[in-house]
Amino acid sequence: MNNFHLKNYIQERKQMIDEHLDSLLPEPGGPSGKVVEAMRYSLSAGGKRVRPILMMAACEAVGGDFNKIMPAACAMECVHTYSLIHDDLPAMDDDDLRRGKPTCHKVFGEAIAILAGDALLTYAFELMTHPELLRAVNGDLVNEAISIFAKAAGVSGMVGGQTADILFEGKDVDGDTLAYIHGHKTGALIRASVEMGALLGGGKEAQVESLSRFGTALGLAFQVVDDLLDVIGDEKKLGKPVGSDERNKKATYPALFGIEETKKRAQDLKNNALDALVSFGAEADPLRAIAIYVVERDR
Repeated sequence: MNNFHLKNYIQERKQMIDEHLDSLLPEPGGPSGKVVEAMRYSLSAGGKRVRPILMMAACEAVGGDFNKIMPAACAMECVHTYSLIHDDLPAMDDDDLRRGKPTCHKVFGEAIAILAGDALLTYAFELMTHPELLRAVNGDLVNEAISIFAKAAGVSGMVGGQTADILFEGKDVDGDTLAYIHGHKTGALIRASVEMGALLGGGKEAQVESLSRFGTALGLAFQVVDDLLDVIGDEKKLGKPVGSDERNKKATYPALFGIEETKKRAQDLKNNALDALVSFGAEADPLRAIAIYVVERDR
């Protein structure tokens, strides 16, 4: 992995995703054009594309061709972006900035922002039935991937975790409850990204299972580090205000365990993720590098 350049890898994959998103999304026009503008605005606001890149990397790790699953990778980014639009709303986190730019509801108003989130969520499942994907991948595998995707996005995953997060605001929580919130709110889509990539790439059952374990550890690590950055991060690098978790009385790892213990837990999760890849060779180096980046990032 010494010769692997993650920055170049991410830049190349991000450009591919951005180009596919631009080509796959509808163009603004007609009476509903404003909501398409809002969809495109939020998708183009500078995201790192971690989830679709993970899907592509997992596909490669099992010997698949990620070019064949680009509609699924774009679908994942649509769902992630929908969740951010809704998270930023006054009824949720009430944030004015996202990635250094005004949030969707600040630009388009709350009603259009809600509809833009709804539209991205539903459009994601339209992309999962895109002819390009159905021509390239066995229909049974696509159906299985759609099931994984829906569960990760819905009440069994992200929505369930977000609900628990809201209900426990300002309340004392234990470590198990906090792990549930983070594992569902953030971790579910990350795990699903990896699992779907392995599945759609034609991975064997043991490979898919190992990569699912990788995704589970990585997903929790991602949110643990997000918690940490909200306390000790640099607002200019993050592109959003820090301290919002404390202001909103959110359950977080630093609040429950302190900063040093949170750092240790993030490292432990990184090691768990890397351990899940021991049966893979150099084909999984992008995943290894991403796991290290997720825990050591500053934004």
